[in-house]
Amino acid sequence: MLNTLNDLAIMIFAGMFFGRMAKHLRLPNVTGYLVAGLLIGPSVLGLLSQDFLSSISIISDVSLGFIAFSIGNEFKISYFRRVGATPIIIACLESLLAVLCVLSALLLFGEDLSFALVLSAIAAATAPAATIMVIKQYRAKGPMTETLLSVVAIDDATALILFSLCTTLAGVIGGAAIGADAILSPLKEIGGALLVGAVLGLLFLIPLRYFKKSGNRLSLIFAFVFAGLGISEWLGLSGLLLCMAMGAVVANFSPDVDALMDLCDGVTPPMFMLFFVASGADLRLSVLPTVGLVGVLYIVFRVVGKIAGASLGGILCHTQPSVKKYLGLALLPQAGVAIGLSLAAAAAAPAHAAEIRAVVLCATLVYELLGPAITKFALRRSGEIGMDPKY
Repeated sequence: MLNTLNDLAIMIFAGMFFGRMAKHLRLPNVTGYLVAGLLIGPSVLGLLSQDFLSSISIISDVSLGFIAFSIGNEFKISYFRRVGATPIIIACLESLLAVLCVLSALLLFGEDLSFALVLSAIAAATAPAATIMVIKQYRAKGPMTETLLSVVAIDDATALILFSLCTTLAGVIGGAAIGADAILSPLKEIGGALLVGAVLGLLFLIPLRYFKKSGNRLSLIFAFVFAGLGISEWLGLSGLLLCMAMGAVVANFSPDVDALMDLCDGVTPPMFMLFFVASGADLRLSVLPTVGLVGVLYIVFRVVGKIAGASLGGILCHTQPSVKKYLGLALLPQAGVAIGLSLAAAAAAPAHAAEIRAVVLCATLVYELLGPAITKFALRRSGEIGMDPKY
């Protein structure tokens, strides 16, 4: 226990120091946290062991739950009445074009069709955590930020659907027998998560009427996020989508939603710092030399697809010019969902499982280290953040 507490203290001290260094370099804090984790993790100094990182995985789960809950608070009915289906259309197009661009590039360079389908399917996934942290740090506001928050939330669902379709098609090409379950499974996962999350959100509103003190309300938030994550794991549902749905219901039916989010913002920063330092420690420099041309194609053409898809969606939906020009740049981070899909890909393309995992891990390293800075650039160019905030 003592060593665990010491390691957690080291993570926080390292995160604070490198977060400050990142600020001096005009980079987002989250970049500093990731670099801190990379340096003190197994890949460089080895101050944190892999066993220790595995033992604190609950911190990552809870952090993602709170991030998802806060994203859900952006899904107000009034917002969708104003913008219509714009975020859904953009999310579908940026996910689809990311897959198609990577798939086309891999096939053009002679890769096997089944392998190309499975790997390109993972390109749809976008990690919301780093993006949300950048938005919070710089207090970004405006049409680009609004659209970005909605798109990264919907992206989780589109990624699961596209991955299911691509892996099913790869299985058909490989001669595997495909049942209805293979196609319906992601729809059940998504639909179940949204339904259970909505029910939990409605249940959340009941004790909220009777507990008015800040401490009690904060305890309720923790209890319901924990319950949501636990139920999602028990039922095999998407924890991110479940917590988003819960947050969306609370946002639409509770007049106190802004006060609730302020309570969260007051206690979650150390948790988020630990999450990103741990994420940085999980990055592996050793995968860089192993990915070759396939890794380069995946990294480059996923970016091309995200930018092209977001721009096309913005044009079709007649959005603000800033959304058309810069939204795609803010969709580059990729982490947990993509790594999870790379593990699931082993069943669809077992002969290429090791290569797929290496490519995704390498892409995660690149996207997570560069993504937050590029997101900040996109938000600044869109005119939705000003000067860097002071500590």
